[in-house]
Amino acid sequence: MSDTLFITGATSGFGEACARRFAEAGWKLVLTGRRADRLNALVEELSKQTEVHGLVVDVRDRKGMEEAIANLPPSFATLRGLINNAGLAVGTDPAPKCSLDDWETMVDTNIKGLLTTTSLLLPRLIAHGRGAGIINLGSIAGSYPYPGSHVYGGSKAFVKQFSLNLRCDLQGTGVRVTNIEPGLCESEFSLVRFGGDQSRYDATYAGAEPIQPQDIADTIFWVMNTPAHVNINRLELMPVSQTWAGFAIERGAKG
Repeated sequence: MSDTLFITGATSGFGEACARRFAEAGWKLVLTGRRADRLNALVEELSKQTEVHGLVVDVRDRKGMEEAIANLPPSFATLRGLINNAGLAVGTDPAPKCSLDDWETMVDTNIKGLLTTTSLLLPRLIAHGRGAGIINLGSIAGSYPYPGSHVYGGSKAFVKQFSLNLRCDLQGTGVRVTNIEPGLCESEFSLVRFGGDQSRYDATYAGAEPIQPQDIADTIFWVMNTPAHVNINRLELMPVSQTWAGFAIERGAKG
């Protein structure tokens, strides 16, 4: 029986790159995405390499996720892996200028959507047992603050701590948990964050040689295929061009 992998947010970025990487290796795939046209095209393409089942559903829709997972075909019933990739950042304004709606969108996707998917799929991963794994897509923003990261960074800090706590609860099941924490990476994620501003997107990556989604997919493939007795707790990746900024200091501040 082929290994089966469940990937959320598979229609772009890390999710799409992971789908392609694991399909090349013959893994069966369950792919979710909100955009039916993109998802259906990807399923059709990858079905030439392996068995693929697509689910047009938003991870923020708890009822929709419950129904989609409950109705998975029997051949996809037992999973070896889950990649919690669906996530987003909205805007880069400082907190006083942000929309509460945008904040809630990030919480609903990056935290609640991840929790919903994980909770619904845990029984299937535990049924697989030894060698199964959960890969959560965190971010260096979960460890290092920067202006404009507010809720996004907070949501990724949650993902980091939840991943560690989940490992404790899964002791003895054979299910592994890893938090992948990318730095500067070129993907549609940033275009969404910039509200579709292509010039700002281009300027962000110009001359930086950023990480590519394929780099993350290769890393996740390695993590999932380490020996079953090995757990990679968390893995932080940045391009060589990126490092940490100094502390911000306001000159002449009063009070």
